[in-house]
Amino acid sequence: MMKINTVETGSTFMLSRIADVLVPAVGRLSVTTDPGAAFAPGSVVAANHTSLADPAVVLAALHRLGVEPVVMAAAGLWRIPLLGPALAREGHIPVVRGDRRAAAALDAAAEALEQGRLVLIYAEGGLPRRRDAAEAAPGAFRSGLARLVERTGAPVVPVGQAGARRVTSGGAVKQLAGLATAPLRRPELHVHVGAPVVLTGDRAVRTARARGAVTTAWRTAASRLGEPAALAA
Repeated sequence: MMKINTVETGSTFMLSRIADVLVPAVGRLSVTTDPGAAFAPGSVVAANHTSLADPAVVLAALHRLGVEPVVMAAAGLWRIPLLGPALAREGHIPVVRGDRRAAAALDAAAEALEQGRLVLIYAEGGLPRRRDAAEAAPGAFRSGLARLVERTGAPVVPVGQAGARRVTSGGAVKQLAGLATAPLRRPELHVHVGAPVVLTGDRAVRTARARGAVTTAWRTAASRLGEPAALAA
């Protein structure tokens, strides 16, 4: 696969390597990029969030493109044995939602961007409540992405992923069953990387533009899989 312009991190993240090994075991991943797609040093990577499986799908796709971002993720992951210490060691950023400590996550993300690292953010702030495995356009974005861009002036690289809900979606039992059967079913997964956008305007306008760019990338990814929600649009 052709790699696009990237920034060297100087080290290889274990999380990205693991994702690139595990994802092909549960599905058939394909990756596409817009002609102007590029990851400049200090870029924010914004992706849609639909499933517990999609962070691994996105990391595997980015790893194939030579990109290993710092990930902003739910703080609960840091309490998992082995995983938590690895996340801390590699500089990933815990997010405590609905808490004053959420501001500390933005501080850490801004510092990482200033160091020229790439930061992966899920601006929807949570998973959809639907129990089916179908795709839908990204939900409303929270303000964290816009606030981070206001502070740093970082460009935003929109990433759309589709198919992760075919691996895990719904309630706990259904998710476990989906994960257990995925190696046999091998569902199609697709990630599309759009061209970077520079967000301007007030916070609401920046948020809307970011969501629009990620939605466009998602629509490309979902269309590749023949998802009705994207084809209808």
